[in-house]
Amino acid sequence: MILINGKNHTFQKLSKPILNSGLKFYLCATKFLITVYHLNLSKMPAKIRLQRHGRKRYAYYHIVIADSRAPRDGSNIERIGSYNPNTNPATIDLDFDKALTWLANGAQPTDTVRAILSYKGVMYKKHLLGGVAKGAFTAEEAETKFEAWVAEKANKVQAKKDGLVTNADSSRKAQLEMEAKKNAERANAIAKRNAEAAAAARAAAAPAPAPVVEEVAEEAAPEETEG
Repeated sequence: MILINGKNHTFQKLSKPILNSGLKFYLCATKFLITVYHLNLSKMPAKIRLQRHGRKRYAYYHIVIADSRAPRDGSNIERIGSYNPNTNPATIDLDFDKALTWLANGAQPTDTVRAILSYKGVMYKKHLLGGVAKGAFTAEEAETKFEAWVAEKANKVQAKKDGLVTNADSSRKAQLEMEAKKNAERANAIAKRNAEAAAAARAAAAPAPAPVVEEVAEEAAPEETEG
């Protein structure tokens, strides 16, 4: 028995129009829900952010695409790179094309990720593509500008690495000189103590000098005269 409009009906007595209308309503409702689901996916506030990994005091990070409503260390949509701040300079491994695509689709990077994307040139490439879309310059000009930027950036990074190597060599040299100075001072102090100890030992082993006997002349007593 099925209750319809306050009346009980058996499945056999349901008319065909009622079945058809119910099926149509079900299909329309299902289609509507699927459409809403896809609209929500397309409007999902995607974030490009860091996801922490590693141990305490030595953390490294994955650069991931995630729903901004998801917890910080929750599931993510896609991983597009990694960031290790424990090296100098920091090590960044990034899928440039994926990062650019997500930015173009409206994904919003966090402040730290924005700095990373700027460092790798993703933000500049996005700016150039926007200029091409507006007709400010051609795609060839944009590519030329980007290649010049990449070359300049590479020179700056290499200069920084060379500077770090030079500073490390200078620091190592100064440290060796300081250690050599300390070793020399320590050796001089030890030699001085050894010399003092040897002198003291020689003085203790030398025979004592004979005592000096002074001869005192006895004065003769005056003779008494008889009166």
